[in-house]
Amino acid sequence: MKQYNADVIVIGSGAAGLAAAIEVKKANLSVLVIERDKELGGITLQCIHNGFGLKEFEEELTGPEYIQRFINQIKELEIPYILNTMVIEISNDKKLYAVNNEDGLIEIKAKAIILAMGCRERTRGAINIPGFRPAGIYTAGQAQRFVNIEGYLPGNTFVILGSGDIGMIMARRLTWEGCKVKAVVEILPYVSGLLRNQVQCLEDYDIPLITSYTVTKIHGRDRVKGVTISKVDRNFDRIIGSDKFIECDTLLLSVGLIPENELTLNAGAELSKNGGPVVDNNLETTIAGIFTCGNVLQVHDLVDLVSAEAKRAGQNAVEYVKNRYDKKSSKKEIIKCLSGENVNYVKPDRINKRDLSKDIIFTLRVNYPDRRVLIQLKDNNNNLIYKRKKIYVIPSEMVELIVNLEKNGIDPKCKSINIEVIPRPEVLIEEE
Repeated sequence: MKQYNADVIVIGSGAAGLAAAIEVKKANLSVLVIERDKELGGITLQCIHNGFGLKEFEEELTGPEYIQRFINQIKELEIPYILNTMVIEISNDKKLYAVNNEDGLIEIKAKAIILAMGCRERTRGAINIPGFRPAGIYTAGQAQRFVNIEGYLPGNTFVILGSGDIGMIMARRLTWEGCKVKAVVEILPYVSGLLRNQVQCLEDYDIPLITSYTVTKIHGRDRVKGVTISKVDRNFDRIIGSDKFIECDTLLLSVGLIPENELTLNAGAELSKNGGPVVDNNLETTIAGIFTCGNVLQVHDLVDLVSAEAKRAGQNAVEYVKNRYDKKSSKKEIIKCLSGENVNYVKPDRINKRDLSKDIIFTLRVNYPDRRVLIQLKDNNNNLIYKRKKIYVIPSEMVELIVNLEKNGIDPKCKSINIEVIPRPEVLIEEE
């Protein structure tokens, strides 16, 4: 069995994995990147549209241009990486087992591990659309790869189910290629992607957006001939009599992303309700020395934010290897972070009490859109710790807060923090 050793192992070579690996190498620790695909770069390679790099490099880049800058750093720093290799198991003592065609089974020993596996798309099977199984049904990301990398058009006339960012971007991309996008159908009463993509990808190209509808039947046996869409009520149940038929030869699905956390579970780490691992303020999972970042932790709006989070994970992994790896781990005193009113999830899930004097980055998503809101952090005794006004919040845009809990007067004996997004008091008075 071939064996490797490194201070830190990074699983995944997308924007998160490469940024984390670079931070580890800059701290003079050995690092190894493991990638299951045939090349470095992850999903960013197929995102040929611009809008990347405005925060990270202060200039607008395409996806391939953005990730190439990280790949160049990997090569300049001579960071080793293994391609075409699938990690199949992580043991309790941080041994990894992986397989590839050349070496067969591989054993890799590490002091710390950074999980950066990204996420995968929901498929037709995950949302249970009735009908036969004809050709012409793709996820939006799969179609993006066909068009942007492989050079194939998957169809001529399209209906796109779901208004996620990839779905809206592909609506514009297919229009550029001369295809007809009949409609983007969204089950929610609002778009599930960024508002800028709604404007730039749909409205600018007169592509119809049909909200509060979903696909209820796929027509065709050998090839898609059309879809039936139906209006839904508040509980997302079909409203009888609202059916409409749209003729098309291809259906694209942009119905959400699932963090790739099978390895996380295999290692024994806990998952939170958003599908990502439970982490503390250092991005460390419930297994000491295993860190996580990027879309495997939470689905981000921008790749620049993924890279920023990954750099923090890399720095925290370095701190663990240098200061905590060979010491007996003592039980951590923690404060739990709870999702309150109109909060779908919050990261971190817990805070180490020893870090109360540090600035802590909270990220959250809301359950539904709202305007003129107040974001509040309260302790378990209902004492206000922190508040911030926002003009609006929507589920597709992540909210980030940087809070120093000690400076905001948190009680060190506090057991939990509740994060809530509520209408501002002055708005309630106006409504009365």
